Amino acid sequence: MSVFDWISILGQFALLSFLAIGGVMSVAPDMHRVVVDELSILSNEQFLAAVTLGKLSPGPNALFVAVLGYQIAGFVGAIAMTAAMIIPSAIFAYYVTRWCRENSHRLSVQSFAIGSAPVVVGLLLSTGFVLIQSFSNAWPMICVLVVALVVWKSRLHLTSLMAIGALLGVAGVV
Repeated sequence: MSVFDWISILGQFALLSFLAIGGVMSVAPDMHRVVVDELSILSNEQFLAAVTLGKLSPGPNALFVAVLGYQIAGFVGAIAMTAAMIIPSAIFAYYVTRWCRENSHRLSVQSFAIGSAPVVVGLLLSTGFVLIQSFSNAWPMICVLVVALVVWKSRLHLTSLMAIGALLGVAGVV
């Protein structure tokens, strides 16, 4: 990869960090567009693997950005992409939070807080749509939907669901 490609990727990730209102996963479709569709640096499967590893690892959801960077350029890539994704939005969030706290009595601030919830839901739904497209057949998609319903409607611990998924994988079902 050339220096120009790195500047382009890091710049786009820095801009995406400002849109990550609901967390880094809300801008995963645009990350996919950049690294898979436009630049063809990673395959669809590699992107899905990075998201999966990032979600399974303990810690923040932004870990999958480090995995993407590592897949592209090793340890230096992981540090650079994580910094590009976190630092701009962290600085912005610091100042916006201070301003919102000082102006919480204003109707515009209250309206923004209420109005941002549907935006976050829409961004997360688009992430799910991009990730589901990588499934080659319907069976894994059905499993994902069943797990989502179980998580939503029950109080079953996520570790139990992971154990069930592991057993289904060992049995060859998934």
